[in-house]
Amino acid sequence: MKFPKGGSDPASEGTGPQDPGPAVGERPEDERPPLRLMATYGIQHILALYAGVITPPLIMAAAVGLDPVETGLIISAALLVSGLMTLLQTLGVWRFGMRMPLVIGASFIPITAMTSISESSGLPAVFGASIVAGLFGILIAPVMAGLIRFFPPVVTGSVITVLGLVLIPVAVGWITGNSETGVPSDTGLLLGGATLVIILVLSKVLRGVWGRSAILLGLLLGTLLAAALGEVDFGAVGEGPVFSLPTPFYFGPPEFQIAAIITMCIMMIVILAEGMADILAVGAVVGSKVDGRRLADGLRADAATAVIGPLLNSFPGSTFSQNIGLIALNKVKSRYVVAAGAVFLVAMGLFPILGRVVAMIPSPVLGGAGLVLFGSVAAAGIQTLGRVDYEGNQNIVIVAVSLGFGVLSIASPDFFAPFPDWAAMILHSGVVTATASALLLNVFFNVLGFGGEGSVPAQDEPADRR
Repeated sequence: MKFPKGGSDPASEGTGPQDPGPAVGERPEDERPPLRLMATYGIQHILALYAGVITPPLIMAAAVGLDPVETGLIISAALLVSGLMTLLQTLGVWRFGMRMPLVIGASFIPITAMTSISESSGLPAVFGASIVAGLFGILIAPVMAGLIRFFPPVVTGSVITVLGLVLIPVAVGWITGNSETGVPSDTGLLLGGATLVIILVLSKVLRGVWGRSAILLGLLLGTLLAAALGEVDFGAVGEGPVFSLPTPFYFGPPEFQIAAIITMCIMMIVILAEGMADILAVGAVVGSKVDGRRLADGLRADAATAVIGPLLNSFPGSTFSQNIGLIALNKVKSRYVVAAGAVFLVAMGLFPILGRVVAMIPSPVLGGAGLVLFGSVAAAGIQTLGRVDYEGNQNIVIVAVSLGFGVLSIASPDFFAPFPDWAAMILHSGVVTATASALLLNVFFNVLGFGGEGSVPAQDEPADRR
């Protein structure tokens, strides 16, 4: 959808001559819709990404054992940071932000690594390692922009598939209440199954932006069912302030541990690789040129989230792909629309009570939604692997070995226990082992000339990974 230069509404122009669109030389993403349409389309972007933004902090809260008030705090922080960094990505400040309609939210990629670090050293170690990884990412952003050929679909597809596989046990744990036997209660099974069925039905009957909000609506309806069964504790919602500015380093000053830093720097490489795919995809959807400098500017904004996030009690972020599909659907290419949605996210992040409302969602309800959400991550990885050329090369070996290394920690959680503590912390994350093996094997078989076309990156629109 095109809007006349200056932001006037075509519907209000009567029968007179209409401006055909942006002036010559004006980029499609620089169109300015009327304010009322900016707000409407901006809210659509929030509906498409909200479930993805709040899920990583929910996983971390459960892993660390935070109480409902603290869980609400980090959920609010995730919303606030998502809004602030999306404003940076869409509007740009100096060489940070590529000024395109892109959303940044809490990333799923480092979740398993962060839970491993937090279980052994607490959240301050996670935040310290994230800050260093963010600075590392800012420094290497121009280099990463020039190394895209090292991250073809055979690498990114393998890593994304493993990411989904290692997250699925989290959803199962939510349904079972993380019981030692692994057997869910009757109520847990009912709520998890009902939430899953609700999401499936909504995905079938809803279309457009509402269809993309099926998980969010499923969480809402599943919680209402749980409330009817007396399984929702509303007590914590009224605890704490309704409105509050963030308290920097609420959980203590950051701690800097070498093993944790190495782990998060590896995760940052994967985050930037994912970001490259999304940035190239939005450029194709919008119809705007993305050169190396602009790509690096976008990657710096992604990396900066890992620096700003811990300061405000949140986690590293990455470019989301949900809104790319939404842009392709509604044809609204303006970056100012996404910026309007970011303003709403910032406002929501300043009301911790909203985070506490999310925190009261029963874990079996989260588990039912998580099966779809995390399973879709794995499915997106499989979809990416479907674009790989397997003829006349060793790409099937790269995928096989990377998946094998990626699920080691799932099949045997103590597999790396004999290793030194620092090495065990790094290798315990299946995403780390999958990334390392996929990158090295791709270089060995393809970049060094032993393979076929596997090292050629595809620049198609990425599948919806969250």
